[in-house]
Amino acid sequence: MDIVKPSTIAGVMELLPEEQVVFDSIKNTIEETFRDYQFSPIDTPVIEKNEILFAKGGGETEKQIFEIASESKDMSLRFDLTVPLARYVAEHFSNLNFPFKRYQIAKVYRGERNQKGRYKEFYQADIDIIGHNELAIENDALLARVIYEAFSRMDFPNITFHINNRKLLNGFFNSLDIEDTTEVLRTIDKKDKIGIDKTRELLTEIIGEEKTATTLDFLESDLKNTALITELEAFDGNDLYKEGVLELKYVHGYMVKFGIPDSSIKIDLAITRGLDYYTSTVYETFINGYESIGSVCSGGRYDNLASNFSKQALPGVGMSIGLTRLFYQFMELGLVDENKSGQTDVLVLPMGESYTFYSIDILNMLKEAGMRADIYLERGKFKKKMNYADKIGAKYALILGEEEFNKLDVTVKNMETGDQVTVSVDEFLKYLD
Repeated sequence: MDIVKPSTIAGVMELLPEEQVVFDSIKNTIEETFRDYQFSPIDTPVIEKNEILFAKGGGETEKQIFEIASESKDMSLRFDLTVPLARYVAEHFSNLNFPFKRYQIAKVYRGERNQKGRYKEFYQADIDIIGHNELAIENDALLARVIYEAFSRMDFPNITFHINNRKLLNGFFNSLDIEDTTEVLRTIDKKDKIGIDKTRELLTEIIGEEKTATTLDFLESDLKNTALITELEAFDGNDLYKEGVLELKYVHGYMVKFGIPDSSIKIDLAITRGLDYYTSTVYETFINGYESIGSVCSGGRYDNLASNFSKQALPGVGMSIGLTRLFYQFMELGLVDENKSGQTDVLVLPMGESYTFYSIDILNMLKEAGMRADIYLERGKFKKKMNYADKIGAKYALILGEEEFNKLDVTVKNMETGDQVTVSVDEFLKYLD
């Protein structure tokens, strides 16, 4: 029988155990933060009907959807967690309480072009608030507060939210007699990836040279938040524009009220978000000093996402952390310590089969004391056992041989310093910090 060379497809991330521990630690921190703000977990299927996914996907994402080969050919892998959420809320409407606050941390699938840090299969960590008929604008600021706290708990408090409002943008474009703003918004959304010259070229093809110059001049403001809002309010725009400016002003003000420093907020008129379902507030979030890795969390408000699935008015606002890409970038930049979240505080090492029962008693004592403890049950020489303790990152090794067994002692070895001491069973726990 031929041996098949083991390998994964391009565009997926598979971690070694010590890396997985760090990944799970980050994921758990995010989840705990979501729970602390009373967001409820849900778990939607990986596979959705095409009529669901294509109902409001829009933009480049439709070209990236993985369809499933079947006789009916009406199913695909989800490309995000927001469209399935819209279907979920519409389907379970009568069983939900509104505003409905949900989170989901799960894998999604996109036909991304193979490149460093971009994946076909990746985790997203989403929070959303869905209202019935209406949803207070303050919720847009609350979500930012939750994300701010999540990054603070991950020891990345120095982040900046770039915020904007699609009503403001659409109202401005309407004042330039640009009725179909979809391609304009998508082009602006790609500005940081393709550069200003390419952006100008593409916009000129869509709306002409004069309107392109006016648009780019409008988007590139260096004013601080309060001054920029004042300037935006002074512009004689249409009703849609004025509504967008007012919402942007409210969201900025409430973000500060929720405890986000104004220095961590940037009103950025070039932020558009590429997906068509966003209707109002939009966000992108960057780690200060590491803006080159791109946005680490993005999202916005969508007032009509569920309209394809329900006659109910279900406005919502959501933010999403691209968890897999974030973790990859953190590891590449050395921003996380792989040993920070080691699984084992203490490893119990019986020095022979005769001392296994005694070693299990010690392990049970450690577990009862709340220690992250394990036992090495394999046969082998002392050096082999100690090498294992070192490789798994154990802080302490407890050596239990004939002398320890006969005297009811425990030898405690500090794996970092190399110091060791032999103490009685009644005293050994105090030597473990």
